[in-house]
Amino acid sequence: MVIRRVLAPRIDFGALRRELGLPDRFPPEAQQEADEAAARPLPALADRTDVPLVTLDPATSRDLDQAMCLTRRPGGGYQVRYAIADVATHVRPGGALEAETWRRGQTVYLPDGNVPLHPETLSEGAASLLPDVERAAVLWTIDLDADAATVGVHLERARVRSRAKLDYRGVQADADAGRLAEPIALLPELGALLTARGLRRGAVNLPLPEQDVEPDGDGWRLVLRGPVPMEDHNAQISLLTGMAAADLMLAGRIGLLRTMPAAKPEAVARLRAAAAPLGVDWPDGMPVGDVIARLDPARPRAAAFVDQAAELMRGAAYTAFDGEAPAEPGHGGVAAAYAHVTAPLRRLADRYATEVCLALYEDRPVPEWARAALPKLPETMAATDRTAGAATRGAIELAEAVLLADRVGETFEAAVLDVDAPATRPGRQPGGTVALDSPPVRARCTGELPLGERITVRLVTADPAARRVAFARA
Repeated sequence: MVIRRVLAPRIDFGALRRELGLPDRFPPEAQQEADEAAARPLPALADRTDVPLVTLDPATSRDLDQAMCLTRRPGGGYQVRYAIADVATHVRPGGALEAETWRRGQTVYLPDGNVPLHPETLSEGAASLLPDVERAAVLWTIDLDADAATVGVHLERARVRSRAKLDYRGVQADADAGRLAEPIALLPELGALLTARGLRRGAVNLPLPEQDVEPDGDGWRLVLRGPVPMEDHNAQISLLTGMAAADLMLAGRIGLLRTMPAAKPEAVARLRAAAAPLGVDWPDGMPVGDVIARLDPARPRAAAFVDQAAELMRGAAYTAFDGEAPAEPGHGGVAAAYAHVTAPLRRLADRYATEVCLALYEDRPVPEWARAALPKLPETMAATDRTAGAATRGAIELAEAVLLADRVGETFEAAVLDVDAPATRPGRQPGGTVALDSPPVRARCTGELPLGERITVRLVTADPAARRVAFARA
């Protein structure tokens, strides 16, 4: 589902960039290192250019971290070959470029242009897995049985060549028409098996629509986009690889995991209490992930339930360890131990976690530059996660306020996604969160709100300077 409205006049995101202290260029020394690395020939690597890999990303992306090729194994089962951009080949430990990537932590995405982790000569050039050019990669080969259980993992540095740059919408259309390209023809089948395995483990996937701001001529449009099935299938390949990486690290007693506490029983009980009033069928004994998987999030009451379920997914963090495995190594959403290794162009932690995996797989010591980085990464990633989140929220809130600035007093149809708990109300008007049908705005609304129901709301505030929108029940 996509809902759009052109925004005018053009929005200046410069104040948001300045507020967050986002850099507008790389230091000359770091840029020079990147340019020199981009100009160097590839090192001697295993030649895997015969593997017909393809990338699958949003249509406009050029920082391509992953490429895949899926095949059936002789005798049954599947083989996943997943090439990840080998950023460590291009970034010298101890250099100016490495230092700058630590200051940035991750790529920050804004409507008027990204603030990349690496200079574009690398992130959208020499390190990106663009089609029809040879690139350095870390190639994961994961063998699965007929039920998609992992039975073998192979890891190596290699030279690869992507055959095509595919995008989600185009691939979904091909899947619907039964004409998927051979390297990913198995993705719907394998993605569904991996999803089913996750649900049996107790994994929870929240099908939340993505709100975004996109250029539209001289203005902007606010977009609400639900994921297409191929995005979910693609995410399963990344999760599979992240779980394989975590297993390597735990066996080797060193690494960096992406962790999250399992949902507390009282939180699950509160969610179960909300199910019946929202018309959500929750049979006794059914895990919450299965309940959510059966819902249609386009329905307001189902969307409200999914919004309530997001409260279960709190406390995600990076956990470094060296010598002893952490007491709680799991990720509650994945329902397994999991690590970030599949997006090194966009996320600092992945470069170091990958280096740990390579060393453990090859039964050699972890390089000191990678080992020394591990205990510092959780704090760095937490800080830059906050910055990236603030940038995304700030851009959307600014777009919403600009879009609605001349419509104060008008009424709109909306769905109630969340309602304040009584304990949070002393001295405060009752209210909650509503989602408008069109334009696709999500904001606070005051009044006695019926959770999961459709209501009419009146716009009372739309302040671009404060990036604030507010409604009252009409």
